Amino acid sequence: MRLSALLETLQSILATRRDASHRHIIVVTAILGTLALCACGKHSPAAARWRAEAWKHGREVAWTFRSRDADRPYHTPAPHAHDPLHPLRNARPNPSLTPGALNPAVTQANIHETICVPGYSRSIRPPEDYTERLKRLQIREYGYRDRWLRDYEEDHLIALSLGGSPTSPENLWPQPHHVVEGWGSYAKDRLEARLHWLVCHRGLRLTTAQRALAHDWIAAYQRFVGPVPDNRQLHWDRG
Repeated sequence: MRLSALLETLQSILATRRDASHRHIIVVTAILGTLALCACGKHSPAAARWRAEAWKHGREVAWTFRSRDADRPYHTPAPHAHDPLHPLRNARPNPSLTPGALNPAVTQANIHETICVPGYSRSIRPPEDYTERLKRLQIREYGYRDRWLRDYEEDHLIALSLGGSPTSPENLWPQPHHVVEGWGSYAKDRLEARLHWLVCHRGLRLTTAQRALAHDWIAAYQRFVGPVPDNRQLHWDRG
């Protein structure tokens, strides 16, 4: 059977599946392409035709799912184009559920032996199985419509790098990655990086940074970073 016929059959079958994703297409196309190379030889004309057909029909199938899922923003598996955009009210935690909690081992007097030491936050970070279970529970408690775990960071309201409790549910909440006006989890990461630098290198009081995060992190961002949020993902060593 020609590769085009195989992929057309695949397209018709997967079009009926509501949970199909682009990864299905990538995996199947890769398998067929590998079989083509094994059967025909890497540089043979037959292998070249198979590669061309895999590219052509793989793009067609992927576009089918992209178009079909365009009206289902809460459940599409695409990593960027259809990420759900939460309303501004979801940018801040519910204070009755997540008021913030401190790590008693961190004080102003010992910041240069604790949070300002590279690797400290990593050493006290709770295991992923704990935070994932808590994330599932708290997404329901918060009443979020979007239930995809990947759309949230199980965030420490008072960051570990600023003396927040590692494990208290009062200091952890499912923060959406994407919120209207840009007030998502990555913007808060930038604030935490800025506050950590100010506390460790510019004399900002630890309690000032902690209160700023617990009270209103958006107001803190506007005070310490700038008026417009930058919600691009930040890759920084939180220690």
